[in-house]
Amino acid sequence: MKKLLYILPFLFVATTALANEIYITQVGDNLDLDIVQDGTDNKIGNSTTDFTINGDDMTFSITQTGSTNIIDAVINGADYTGTWDFFGDSNAVTLNCASLGTAGAGNCENVRLDIDGDGSDNTYTFNIGETSDAGGSVITFDIDGDNNILNTTIDGVDAIITVTSDNSASLSAASAAGDEGNAITINSSGGASLDGHVINLNITGGGSTYDINQTGADGSTIEATFSGDGQDVDITQSD
Repeated sequence: MKKLLYILPFLFVATTALANEIYITQVGDNLDLDIVQDGTDNKIGNSTTDFTINGDDMTFSITQTGSTNIIDAVINGADYTGTWDFFGDSNAVTLNCASLGTAGAGNCENVRLDIDGDGSDNTYTFNIGETSDAGGSVITFDIDGDNNILNTTIDGVDAIITVTSDNSASLSAASAAGDEGNAITINSSGGASLDGHVINLNITGGGSTYDINQTGADGSTIEATFSGDGQDVDITQSD
């Protein structure tokens, strides 16, 4: 089946040197979309203008190089694969994979997402499934740099979440600079089968503070290695 692609609008607007803005509303299955931005003050969607992708069996990848960039994206559909790469500082990234989506679009089943961030003072917010059980999520974060914030909520069945965060470059200056480091929050909810949820954490350095929460049936697993600095870890796991 041919996909229907509506771009409303697809704009590259020069607001400052090397800056551009992309707004997309897309409907249809089997989308293959790659976006590359290089510069500062770039935007992919925002709180008032959509960057929304609707449909199943999609591949959607982003590479952003530069600082003070913004991504605010919404995905509705099942079987999504994405690779998101970020190189720069002071960027804000938000992805909501809606639990109900649009009619016939599924509810974010089988999300495969690989996020790689290199830089400092970045904020990453990823919500998968939102208010319904989205099964089969496999999500990997690899975040290097100082004062990066990761918040992720996976509302689904049998989610596999891997987080590697290295804030070690600031270890010697963390206290003097007020560097809060990782501040990672994970909430993996929804019923789990016998396989259960799996969370793997490997976190080095920073002001820390982690809050990990899993609910579901049998077999859920948390494997964690923490090294260095503040750390205030709360882990709740229940059947």
